[in-house]
Amino acid sequence: MAASGPAIPHHPPALRTAATALFLLTALNLFNFIDRYVLPGVQPLVQREFHINDAQTGLLTSAFFFTYMLIAPLTGWLGDHLPRKPLIIAGALIWSAATLFTAFVHDYRTLLIRHAIVGIGEATFSIFAPALLADFYPEEDRNRVLSIFYVSIPVGGALGYLTGGILGERYGWRMPFYVAALPGVLIAVAFWLFVREPQRGSADTLKPTPARTSFLGLFTNGAFLTATLGMAMWTFTVGGISTWLPTFLHRFAGYSVAGAGLTAGEITAVDGLLATITGGWIAQLWLRRNHRALYLVSAWSVLASIPFAALAFFGPPRLLIPAAWAAEFCLFFSTGPLNAAIVNSVSAAIRSTAISINLLLIHLLGDFPSPHLIGWISDRHNLRIGLGATIVTLAASFAILFFGSRYAPPLPDLEQAPRASH
Repeated sequence: MAASGPAIPHHPPALRTAATALFLLTALNLFNFIDRYVLPGVQPLVQREFHINDAQTGLLTSAFFFTYMLIAPLTGWLGDHLPRKPLIIAGALIWSAATLFTAFVHDYRTLLIRHAIVGIGEATFSIFAPALLADFYPEEDRNRVLSIFYVSIPVGGALGYLTGGILGERYGWRMPFYVAALPGVLIAVAFWLFVREPQRGSADTLKPTPARTSFLGLFTNGAFLTATLGMAMWTFTVGGISTWLPTFLHRFAGYSVAGAGLTAGEITAVDGLLATITGGWIAQLWLRRNHRALYLVSAWSVLASIPFAALAFFGPPRLLIPAAWAAEFCLFFSTGPLNAAIVNSVSAAIRSTAISINLLLIHLLGDFPSPHLIGWISDRHNLRIGLGATIVTLAASFAILFFGSRYAPPLPDLEQAPRASH
């Protein structure tokens, strides 16, 4: 057991602070992803105005992830050495400002630069928020807490699609960026006023071994490496599909721009909400009996998504929408467990750094290349074949996560459990 004092959540005032932090960070993450996915919702309108092809359109998202990856190692170091609360607020203000200024863009190059700047703000928040929440809650509760936190990803993505598609078609593609900019600022102010940062590592209970507490140890930490590489392959798929799904529906299912955004938003919101909650709940139950549950839930749900994704991309038109619903449900099942596996794989001393390395790798290997690569394949063949590339990465994700389950750290409550339960 780490000699770091009692876990914060067991004290009633700290419980209220933890709940407030979870609520505000989840709300902030919601608008983080609304801002990110407004652009995919208006992509056909942007292509029409700037006369750009699919590869150029995919490059907009790739530019976002390029700066996101570039800034991640620095922000990780800052998060392990400086208070995270002001860093979270600074990140929210940067991405909100960049979203607002999009409304004044009138050429492709400036839009590319703008989307790259958004990545700077979001890299700070995505690293610091999970690390901060881990200091409010012990290891056995983090899957539940992060499942709540990451529900905001699909819901925010869906609202971004909806905001972009509906407002963009009615008022022009710039209007959604006006609407998406302000809420992040207001929530950041509330976070500054009502949340007190906990002591770093105050909720950790696992033994601080060298592989869990040093930067170099990350590269021999099997739990961290396999969860990260499995997530990278998952991210390649999710990043590519989320960027191109509205356009795919517009081209192959006969939807209008608004209709495609609405349908993609409905699928992402409903599936993401239900699957993230259900996956987190099942993993939490299984975790009581098997310390590998976070990896295994993620692996099996990824495998289950493959036939549905193939059917959506290459099957008959009448099955496109039902298959897309089923595929996304399976994909979002692992959101909470997989992120909890990353957080639990390291100690508080290097948690922000570990999350930053995780983000660097999952985006470098995942959704940084996938939107542009899918667009490049689409220009040479068609979008069906472009999206089909994601099936290969899903298979790789399953294999890595299933293998990686052997490295899952045993949780304190399971250390005395019968070995047969493993």
